[in-house]
Amino acid sequence: MNKQKIKLNILGLSYSQTQSGAYALVLSEENGERRIPIIIGGVEAQSIAIKLEGLEPPRPLTHDLFLNFARSFAIDILEVIIYKLEEGIFYSELVCKKGEELLHIDSRTSDAVALALRFNCPIYTYEEIMTKAGIVLDFDKKEEELHIQGHKHEGSQSEFESKSIAELKDMLNAAIANEDYEKAALIKNAIEARK
Repeated sequence: MNKQKIKLNILGLSYSQTQSGAYALVLSEENGERRIPIIIGGVEAQSIAIKLEGLEPPRPLTHDLFLNFARSFAIDILEVIIYKLEEGIFYSELVCKKGEELLHIDSRTSDAVALALRFNCPIYTYEEIMTKAGIVLDFDKKEEELHIQGHKHEGSQSEFESKSIAELKDMLNAAIANEDYEKAALIKNAIEARK
C-alpha cells in the first residue's frame, strides 16, 4: 500500500460542546487549511494538554509510563498514522522500531497522539481521511478557544488577575501537586500573558 501520507500538527484542544466530559482534539494538515476535529476523553485530553503546556506531573501518567517502558526495552515510535475513519471512529497505528524490526501496533487515536508528543514523532493521515473528515475552520475565532478550557474554576482567569507572579507560581505548583492539570494550564497561561 503506497498511499501518500499527509503530515498533521496538533492545533489544540477545546471542551466539547456536544458531549459532556469530552474534548475536541483538533489536528491540522501541515501544508493546507483543513482541520480534523476528533472527540476524545478527558483523561487523554489531560495527558495531551500537559505536554502541550510543558507541565511536569510529580508522578508519571500512563503515557509517560509507556514512554519509560518502551525506552527501557529499546523500542521507539517512529510515527503515528491515522489510517481509517469508519462510522465516526478514527483508527490509528503506532509504527515502532526495535533494533532492525518494524512493528505496527493498533492504537486509539487519542492515545497515539499523546504518545506522539512524548516520543517527538510525526503524525500522519491519508487524503481519503482528510476528504472525509477535514474541515476548514473560521479563523475569526479567538485562538484561546483551541486551548484546553476544562472545568470552570472559581473566578477562572479573573481569579488570577489580582495575584502577583510569585503567588501565581505558588498556585501553579499547588495545582500540579494536586494533579489538577487543567487549572495548572490556566495558571501557566496567566503567567505567560504577564511576560
